[in-house]
Amino acid sequence: MNQSSQNPATTSIGCHHKLNTAKTVVINDTYFTRVSHLKKQKAFTLIELIITIAIIAIIAAIATPYIITQLAAAEAKRMRYSISNTLSLAKAESLIRRQNLLVCLSDDSSTCDKNSNSVLLLFADNDDNKNFDADVDLLLNVQELNPKYATLHLRASGRNHIKFFGDTGMPRGHFGHIKYCPSSTYNNAKYQVSFSQVGIIRYKPNSSHPTDCD
Repeated sequence: MNQSSQNPATTSIGCHHKLNTAKTVVINDTYFTRVSHLKKQKAFTLIELIITIAIIAIIAAIATPYIITQLAAAEAKRMRYSISNTLSLAKAESLIRRQNLLVCLSDDSSTCDKNSNSVLLLFADNDDNKNFDADVDLLLNVQELNPKYATLHLRASGRNHIKFFGDTGMPRGHFGHIKYCPSSTYNNAKYQVSFSQVGIIRYKPNSSHPTDCD
């Protein structure tokens, strides 16, 4: 027998070993290729996220002043109608009831203060102390105000309230106004809601009647 001839079994084992090694190399290459691809995908996704956040931040910075301006304008309109409606209601109710009624601003829903912002009260002041006392007085209406972009001020001949007389429904001797003064740079609304001695209620914007808010 030729000594240089190889054992078939040995040759077969060698072939299988080479084949398995080749498969392992291919599998490893495929694995590392997939891992590398996933890493690239993750990196690309992070870049996309950063760009998206930056775009949202830019849009928010541009839109925020406009949104605040619109909110302030809506508030100014709501305050105007809340004040006007309460004064109109006071005029009608005092005449219907034949009873003197008071309207005033308040921060605690009790003490009348001409520079308050929380609520606008309409009540029958039964104990005649010029404030609302829940145990004694009759509350007819309360308007929640709480302006965020302005302050409210009652000007009624130095009084902290407006009195509507039951015999006529008019605030005789109590003429004046409630003025809306902006406290934000985004709020351009300035106005008065005035009331005359004969109960005429008017909206007066700053352009036609200076509010003296400054």
